[in-house]
Amino acid sequence: MEHGSFSDNTKSTFSLADEDHTLANAIRFTLNQDPRVSFSGYSIPHPSENRVNIRVQTTGAPAGEVLKDACQDLMMMCQHVRSTFDKAVSDYKKRNPEDMDTNGTENV
Repeated sequence: MEHGSFSDNTKSTFSLADEDHTLANAIRFTLNQDPRVSFSGYSIPHPSENRVNIRVQTTGAPAGEVLKDACQDLMMMCQHVRSTFDKAVSDYKKRNPEDMDTNGTENV
C-alpha cells in the first residue's frame, strides 16, 4: 500500500505487510545506492505488528518507480549471491570428493 501525495509523486511511504527488518533493511540499502534517491528509511510501527513502512524521497523520479527498481536490483543481487554460493559448493565437492558420502551429504 502506498501513502503519498497526489500532487508530488517524488515522496511516498510504502507499507509492506508480513515483512520485518530483514527485507526492509535490504531495500533501504539498495535504495540508498540509487543516485535518484535523496532519502530512504524504514520503520516498524509496532513490534507486535508484522508490517514495515518504507519512506522514499527522490530527486525527481516517481518514488514508486524507484522502489520497484530497487526491488529488482535487490533480486539480482540475491540471484548473484546464490549462483556464486552454488558454484563454490560445486567446486568444493569436485575438489574434495572424499568429504562426501554416497548420498551426497557431508561426512562429519
